[in-house]
Amino acid sequence: MYKDLGRNQANYTALSPLSFLRKAATVHPQRLAVIHGERRLDWAQVYQRCRRLASALQRMGIGKGDTVAALLPNTPAMIELHYGPAMLGAVLNTLNTRLDAQTLAFMLDHGEARIVFSDREFAPLMERALALCERPPQVIDVDDVEIEEGAFLGQIEYEALLASGDPEFVCELPADEWEAITLNYTSGTTGDPKGVVYHHRGAYLNAVANIIDWGMPQHPVYLWTLPMFHCNGWCFPWTMAAVAGTQVCLRRFDRKQVLELMREHAVSHYCGAPVIHAALAAAPEHSKQGLVGVKGQVAGAAPPAAVLEEMERMGVEITHVYGLTEVYGPASICQPQAEWAQLPIAERAELNSRQGVACLLQEDMQVLDPDTLQPVPWDGASVGEIMFRGNITMQGYLKNPRATAEAFAGGWFHTGDLAVVYANGAVKIRDRSKDVIISGGENISSLELEDVLCRHPAVLAAAVVAKPDPKWGETPCAFIELKETLELADEDALAHCRQHLAGFKVPRRFVFGPLPRTATGKVQKFTLRDAAKELADLD
Repeated sequence: MYKDLGRNQANYTALSPLSFLRKAATVHPQRLAVIHGERRLDWAQVYQRCRRLASALQRMGIGKGDTVAALLPNTPAMIELHYGPAMLGAVLNTLNTRLDAQTLAFMLDHGEARIVFSDREFAPLMERALALCERPPQVIDVDDVEIEEGAFLGQIEYEALLASGDPEFVCELPADEWEAITLNYTSGTTGDPKGVVYHHRGAYLNAVANIIDWGMPQHPVYLWTLPMFHCNGWCFPWTMAAVAGTQVCLRRFDRKQVLELMREHAVSHYCGAPVIHAALAAAPEHSKQGLVGVKGQVAGAAPPAAVLEEMERMGVEITHVYGLTEVYGPASICQPQAEWAQLPIAERAELNSRQGVACLLQEDMQVLDPDTLQPVPWDGASVGEIMFRGNITMQGYLKNPRATAEAFAGGWFHTGDLAVVYANGAVKIRDRSKDVIISGGENISSLELEDVLCRHPAVLAAAVVAKPDPKWGETPCAFIELKETLELADEDALAHCRQHLAGFKVPRRFVFGPLPRTATGKVQKFTLRDAAKELADLD
């Protein structure tokens, strides 16, 4: 009976975040869109600049399916690159600014980048990477007004490129919402990085999910503490167009500057790794005054109770989200319940530490037995692997059908994160499968140990890895980063752990110093594993 009712232009449009930009510029043309130092752009200007960018790239021969790379910090150009190439059906590959030249060269070659936009600050790094490329892309320099040094590598600068483009360029939505929109490479800690491909549909839906799940109002003020090269900034470059908000750019995280910008521009939202929130909480008291109605998202492990308590006192409300590059960043959320407000801070912290439930527009998140793909009991104890399925999941890994097939085995995306499910359906990670420490046949969660260590008032952050041991196979080795001006002796750390942990879980070695991190604030555990092996060799 319904079979003769088909799609047509009147009743079907491919989902694409390009729609958000056009509407923001049409409905709110003079509303402030971008703040970068002394520079200000409204939504009409951003839309025009993106159309100029698309036109200029088209004149350079860029078209559907071509890769355009970017080695940029959080600047207006990076925002515009989330739209300009997509208007042509091209694919944006955002590059991690903290990677080495060899890894960047691999990504540029593997992604077949035709053009790379490079900030002057990273010119030496880009120059080394280009020298290693088999097919070096054409360089377009971005001369950001916020820096004074850095060489030019290309034949044209970004603003000159835009000036050559047509401000009336006609932007068309993709014919198929499944078309690729961006390419994001994973860290590659166990081999070459894998290229995660996003589609227009997923980018659109996750941008909307950010609004719904976080309860974002129209016209928020968002501070870019999260790198846009990381999962495309969790899709917030597109989210901010959907709500016609204001984006405050930030080249790099600086605690003092962040707090100043929050006050100056009445920032309402920001995102970041746990280390970002811990750093803000540990700031001098005088610098934390005057924050009103700020909401922050934290991904991965939730901050320790002491950090949450201090953030609350500062006037910052924290929401815990969880995800991976393969699911566009945040794909689950721990939604605080009204009754939690009456609980002691330690209990609230434990509840907030859970990864929660799937975001509204991600179809499902389950904790399954990795062998049988059957759900584990909701008892808070049975361990399985977190798996996702739904529209906010990557197309797959570029040029890597084997890895794609393995990731999607059984019709689920396998995260590699081990977790339990509580009676209310909330998920909590116990560990990465590769991070579980097996000591004398007993499984030890590194996350549990890290949580205990972070409860000590002198500890800013902690990471625990396995250290080879001739008797037990491996034992926990704790790497600890202390708060400024504070000290902690081995014996005090040991006593603290013994107070909160079973004897076999207590770390046998403590190492104090800054933790190695990625550009997104995640601790590089592979580096710490190598350090632990070296310590074992010296024992």
